[in-house]
Amino acid sequence: MSSNKTFINDNFLLENKYAEELYHNYSKNQPIIDYHNHLNPQFIAEDKIFDNITQVWINGDHYKWRAMRTLGINEQFVTGNGSDKDKFLNWGKTVPYTMRNPLYHWTHLELARYFDIYDLLDEKSAEKIYIETSEKIKSEAYSTQNLLKKVNAELVCTTEDPIDTLEFHQKLTKNPMGTKMSTAFRPDKAILISNDGYNAYVDTLGDVAGIAINTYADLRDALRKRIEFFAQNGCKLSDHGLDQIYFENFTESEINSIFKKKRDNQTITPEEALKFQSAILLFLSETYHEFGWVQQFHLGALRNNNARMHSILGPDTGWDSIGDYPQAQKLSSFLNALDSKDKLTKTIIYNLNPADNEVMATMIGNFNDGSVRGKVQLGSGWWFLDQKDGMTKQLNALSNMGLISCFVGMLTDSRSFLSFPRHEYFRRILCNLLGDEIQRGELPADMQWIGKLVSDISYNNAKEYFKF
Repeated sequence: MSSNKTFINDNFLLENKYAEELYHNYSKNQPIIDYHNHLNPQFIAEDKIFDNITQVWINGDHYKWRAMRTLGINEQFVTGNGSDKDKFLNWGKTVPYTMRNPLYHWTHLELARYFDIYDLLDEKSAEKIYIETSEKIKSEAYSTQNLLKKVNAELVCTTEDPIDTLEFHQKLTKNPMGTKMSTAFRPDKAILISNDGYNAYVDTLGDVAGIAINTYADLRDALRKRIEFFAQNGCKLSDHGLDQIYFENFTESEINSIFKKKRDNQTITPEEALKFQSAILLFLSETYHEFGWVQQFHLGALRNNNARMHSILGPDTGWDSIGDYPQAQKLSSFLNALDSKDKLTKTIIYNLNPADNEVMATMIGNFNDGSVRGKVQLGSGWWFLDQKDGMTKQLNALSNMGLISCFVGMLTDSRSFLSFPRHEYFRRILCNLLGDEIQRGELPADMQWIGKLVSDISYNNAKEYFKF
């Protein structure tokens, strides 16, 4: 069995003394505000204890699933009915083949940080590591709250649909533990009028809001009631996962007619769908501004590409990729429409296509109007880009065309309670980027000032921006 103590060491990814000083003195010990993830709030509120590492580490992780499938692992041992142990052993078999994929770094960082295991995970070591980790994870010391405590997570922000009861957020508020939990309002199902099951969803939304939704005005009233409910339960953010921002010219009568057609189960044309989606998105964004929320837009994913596997396993199971949508014109028009009414709230735009980094980095500068520090943000490297190269390119685009000093930093965007070393990964990459430029003489060796910049990006900027 190989050891990685010379691999995942104190100065992992830190290439010189300046990078080391920045990380260890200014970033490493900063708390984590994970302002966007898909963790299960019930598990947090009830301080769940898992039976084994597979349940917390492999189940739900489509990053790992894609890698296993690529290696030829049968779906039985990926998402199928294989035992938890067999799934882990097959993941262990896969890990050596993930070199140069971020999964290789994440895997060994997570084993080290949560379990103090510095052996390289491979086919030979997998069974021993499965036994050791599963013995630990069944103990109270590895409950969800204690897993969050191990990485100094101050607050986590989960993502919920407008119809959610927020019962587990309420439960944790009444019985606080260590890490605090908030939520983000995710109303995509109310926006995407062409989706299958849209009318059934609207019926449910109406039931939850206590409003019979027959007209577009009813839909807006129901969504507003749910925004009020979320705000009463401490929500300060919204989130949208869209291929691109919608912005088409429309009239109120057009939107009323389109919504009526849909409620009457008539076919909506693509043009009508775009007009409706534009209208409801503008309404929501103006409402977020009224409530003082931060709005987040995750743009650029091409989802559910494999129709056969999507029909078997459903969404979010590893069949998505980067899309090449046009982004600039509609995004500009959308932000401008809000800004022209002075109703543009704090906004984070996450870009999935690296070809659009500079587009997005320059777009945010158009709407930073001096009213709020870093009002419009280029979000951190997301999904396929939350790896060393992707994060570096995002940091470079933001630095070259904006102010990296105002950046609110990293998030996990994950369903796994073991994914928080991604914050460490990001912080090491950030510190090494700056340390390298100090060494080359491109930045002054003003460690106090650059250290403050690092501390701000690691924690302080998010603390101030979101005001949790």
